[in-house]
Amino acid sequence: MEKPITETWITPIRHQPASGEPPCLVHIYPKGPTIGQRYTIGDEPIVIGRGEDCNIRIQDHSVSRRHARLDPGPTGVLAVDLGSTNGSFVNDHPIDGSVPLRDGDYLRIGNCIYRFLGGGNVEAEYHEEIYRLTIMDGLTQIHNQRYFLEFLERELVRSARHARPLALAMFDIDWFKTINDQMGHLAGDYALREIAALVRRAVRREDLFARYGGEEFGLVLVETPFANAMEAGERIRKSIEEHTFAFEDSTFHITVSVGIAYTTGDEKLTTSEMIRMADDKLYEAKRSGRNRVRG
Repeated sequence: MEKPITETWITPIRHQPASGEPPCLVHIYPKGPTIGQRYTIGDEPIVIGRGEDCNIRIQDHSVSRRHARLDPGPTGVLAVDLGSTNGSFVNDHPIDGSVPLRDGDYLRIGNCIYRFLGGGNVEAEYHEEIYRLTIMDGLTQIHNQRYFLEFLERELVRSARHARPLALAMFDIDWFKTINDQMGHLAGDYALREIAALVRRAVRREDLFARYGGEEFGLVLVETPFANAMEAGERIRKSIEEHTFAFEDSTFHITVSVGIAYTTGDEKLTTSEMIRMADDKLYEAKRSGRNRVRG
């Protein structure tokens, strides 16, 4: 006698981190009441957009009503653009169809940036990300003003104690408002990220590169003689001037003005005095025609 046939049902197992904790998105830019907010990704798709029916609602003019969707599946989470006006990006690469999200990826929705956490210990990674938000700039992923001021103060104390040279380069983008006015704020944000990436690659490990605020950046040059600091400022100026910025279907060029402050340690300068010296030289570079270094 034949045995009755029994059906076997296979239940797909969604990929989860080793800890069993569900992955999540963390809002890292722009600053505001939702910065650091965590959005847990469960088994259902999550729609991101400006519309009232979205799971993650973003009140920003750069975001479409239904902008993007996160699709959890057996192998992980896929990011899908829903035909948005300004596009969706993973690590600054446009989403074409769908893109799998990996632990630590950056998801950009219009003007807003989220970080995807889906590693072995999401809870620990989340708390580490919250700490990062206190010392890093969410847009450019370089250090922020708070950490810059703390670092500069420490190095000024060390410079005064051991009579060692210390230089500070402050620079900002020439005619930055024109970029925002003519091409939009997304192009301005792109320019800031691109400049940060360009300069960061050339910074020594012992120095500190940070976003001071708006379109202004600071570079603390540890134990650097004045002539070397001027050379560093010129390298920054030249590398940005020669770089072609490509945003969507447009290309453009940018220049920066650079101001250099310097101490041998004997002056025992305060943080505010050092920054004021560099800013004075920066504005001198502006007044004398822009796209130059003054120290």
